[in-house]
Amino acid sequence: MTRNTRYQAKSLQVQLLREGIVESVHIVHAVACDARGRALSVAGNAETTAFIRSALKPFQAMAVTTSGVMEQFGLDDRDLAIICASHQGTMAQVRQAFRILWQANVDPSMLKCPTPIGRKNPLEHNCSGKHAGMLAVCQQRQWPLESYLHHNHPVQTLILGQVADLLGIPSDEFIRAHDDCGAPTYVMTLHQMASLFAQLASGNNIAMERIVRAMTHHPELVAGPQAFDTDLMQATQGALVSKSGAEGIQCIGRVGEGLGLAIKVLDGSKRAKSAVAVHLLRQLGWITPDISEALASDYMVLSQYKRLDVQGELAFL
Repeated sequence: MTRNTRYQAKSLQVQLLREGIVESVHIVHAVACDARGRALSVAGNAETTAFIRSALKPFQAMAVTTSGVMEQFGLDDRDLAIICASHQGTMAQVRQAFRILWQANVDPSMLKCPTPIGRKNPLEHNCSGKHAGMLAVCQQRQWPLESYLHHNHPVQTLILGQVADLLGIPSDEFIRAHDDCGAPTYVMTLHQMASLFAQLASGNNIAMERIVRAMTHHPELVAGPQAFDTDLMQATQGALVSKSGAEGIQCIGRVGEGLGLAIKVLDGSKRAKSAVAVHLLRQLGWITPDISEALASDYMVLSQYKRLDVQGELAFL
């Protein structure tokens, strides 16, 4: 039996109901893994491939936590949280990203992420913390700053090598492309994404444990008000670490348990991935009924006329 056949089950459907009538349907695949990479439950195809997008940020942050950058430049957990963030460009978030550059003595003009439409500078871009972290590593290692986004730059080689080690895959086997911020992103299976988040949440790696602590202690920096990652981590008070990615990617780790969940909405819908996450976390028993009800009211009830209904369950292997 092939791996692809083994890890397949009926996919999930998210229906947008307008006064009880189906208006739109989203198809979703998901998988839960343990820290050894074993698939435990699946909906759809666990080997579905997609760009991991911003769900990669906690693992890009490992370049900071393993290089001595935190200690050399006096960075703290708030800095680490913004490095992992897809933030909203609030004043507090922008100041936190700027602090990393200030501490590392890097001029903000070195940032290569774009300036968002309607904003004033790249520090307001949702990935500015990640970019600041990469620049801090370059400064500490005396690597070129100007070319830090090039896929062959030492900082990108370091990041990919650490991810490859976690997955047990040679670095040159990864398919890459540019994320919207200009940094490299990589194609992975949902199985691989879930495995990464299971390892992140396992507590077996000091560098990753510090990243989890930063994210769960400062969830307001990781996303922002009315954002799923922030709301979930605040509600669960450190029990879950959560990071979304564009185009329907959502990854979650159960802290201390070494379990990871990866979700992909095939049409890239943001609303569908949050609804599925609430549905599956409820099924897995990773959130309490009270938290489930609160999150459902925020992410499954869209208005007095519209709501999202998730059809299907994870099949346990």
